[in-house]
Amino acid sequence: MTKRGRGGPKGRKQRDARDGSAAAASGAEAENVALEWFKTGVIALVLWFVLRTFLIQTFVITSGSMEDTLLVGDMLLVNRAAIGSHVPLTNIRIPGYSEPRRGDVLVFDPPHEETLKLVKRLVGMPGDTLMMRNRVLYVNGEVLEEPYVKHSPVGDEARPEMGWQRAYLPEGVDPRTYAPTRDNWGPIVIPEDHYFMLGDNRENSYDSRYWGLLEGWRLEGRAVFTYFSYNKGSPRPFPWIREIRWERIGRPIR
Repeated sequence: MTKRGRGGPKGRKQRDARDGSAAAASGAEAENVALEWFKTGVIALVLWFVLRTFLIQTFVITSGSMEDTLLVGDMLLVNRAAIGSHVPLTNIRIPGYSEPRRGDVLVFDPPHEETLKLVKRLVGMPGDTLMMRNRVLYVNGEVLEEPYVKHSPVGDEARPEMGWQRAYLPEGVDPRTYAPTRDNWGPIVIPEDHYFMLGDNRENSYDSRYWGLLEGWRLEGRAVFTYFSYNKGSPRPFPWIREIRWERIGRPIR
């Protein structure tokens, strides 16, 4: 009588059972790993959405309208929580922990271009009376000190789009004879929940002088600091590596 070896039917069944259990365990483990990765990805996306929508925003300077405060190639971190933010796909706005302040450098959604974001300086608050005489800005009859302003040696100019200002003239100013120019305009009175924005590069900025007042709900956030900067206009290849402005990285925006 011959004794069955380990490779007999019973042994094969045992090995098959063990292999099946190991495969099932391996499959379950792989499924658990995939599920954990999926959960991690979802959580990361949710956190990124919340962070990007309600707390911070990034902004890249592509024009010279804010020179020398901001240069083309500056990359900004914008605090959205400071002055509030919109809930996407709704008309709900979450209040910020502070109010817009005169002198703030703000990112906003301008009224003249739906797909554009701009950054300018807030100079006119609700209730203010503003005017400019020979490039000097007056707020409520007083000269506003503006050490950040850059001027260019160009002549004054009149633009037809500045006619919007006639609707905001104070009593006693005849709108029929009102003829604003880039360097001489006003007085105009800023209504409730509206703001007046100007570029620091005063003669090279398309701002509230031309496209009008900014409603409060259009404000996106307060520019805080420059987290990266490079000479974007450099003719050298790879300027984001070879033309980094190290002295501007981490620079607070004032």
